Amino acid sequence: MEKKVLVTGADGFIGSHLVEHLLQKGYAVRAFVLYNSFNSNGWLDSLPKGLLAKIELFAGDIRDPNGVRLAMQDIDTVYHLAALIAIPYSYHSPDSYVDVNIKGTLNVLQAARLLNTKRVIITSTSEVYGTAQYVPIDEKHPYQGQSPYSATKIGADRLAESFYRSFEMPVTIVRPFNTYGPRQSARAIIPTIITQLLNGCREIKLGDLSPTRDLLFVKDTVRGFEMIANSDKTIGEEINIASQSEISIGDLAKNIIAKIQPDAKIITEEIRLRPDKSEVKRLFGSNEKIKALTGWTPEVDLENGIKETISWFSEKENLKLYKHSEYTI
Repeated sequence: MEKKVLVTGADGFIGSHLVEHLLQKGYAVRAFVLYNSFNSNGWLDSLPKGLLAKIELFAGDIRDPNGVRLAMQDIDTVYHLAALIAIPYSYHSPDSYVDVNIKGTLNVLQAARLLNTKRVIITSTSEVYGTAQYVPIDEKHPYQGQSPYSATKIGADRLAESFYRSFEMPVTIVRPFNTYGPRQSARAIIPTIITQLLNGCREIKLGDLSPTRDLLFVKDTVRGFEMIANSDKTIGEEINIASQSEISIGDLAKNIIAKIQPDAKIITEEIRLRPDKSEVKRLFGSNEKIKALTGWTPEVDLENGIKETISWFSEKENLKLYKHSEYTI
């Protein structure tokens, strides 16, 4: 029998890629998408029609415990990705991050306990570590809530740990580092650079250029999710998915500029700067644990990942979905 899985946040960037990957691997996929009056399934609507027809769509709200419980009926594995993720937006609307990221995760955990779900995959973020106190950052690194967003993700992670320890729930906390690729949100750094360049801008507006990030192509990220979910060794563990490398925002921008519009210049725009104590200055993750437990290794290097991402954004139908002239928080 094919394994039946639920992906929450399936309409988003990583979620849509995970759904696509799992379908191609032969899973029966139920996709939890945010209910809306536009009948939009987010990025899932961009999948080939033949693939989209194979998805069992469930429209709801992760904040609603009844809807979450209904969505998780008869599910073997739940991949919980639904979250609010924009850091700047969390500065002025932290309540909504508590509701979605903490209470939403609690709803998934409570439903899984009631339904005896076989595997529960909770999505964390490298932001829970804050600025690196040592590198590479392994799973024993201290947590530091440098934004309301990261604080709520720390809270959600600790709830997940408590359900593993209190109820022997088969939970794994998966912690991707800086995932990028086609369909990524306009608020992320790589789409910000690419969309400005492809629209002919000669001055690329960015924030702080000094922070470093551990960049991971989305296909490697979702492959890591599946491998973690399929290993009994990962139950009760917190596991990074990282490239175990780093690049500064400035060097990343120069790399992309050289590929698209070599004469473009970078300017710093005040509105794009985080408060100094909130900016995560360095992210450089260890992938030793995921390698040891699952055999996963990254397959797409930064050069090829950036090329594939630029190629996707270069298609007119995709580029027009992004408002390059507006700063999106």
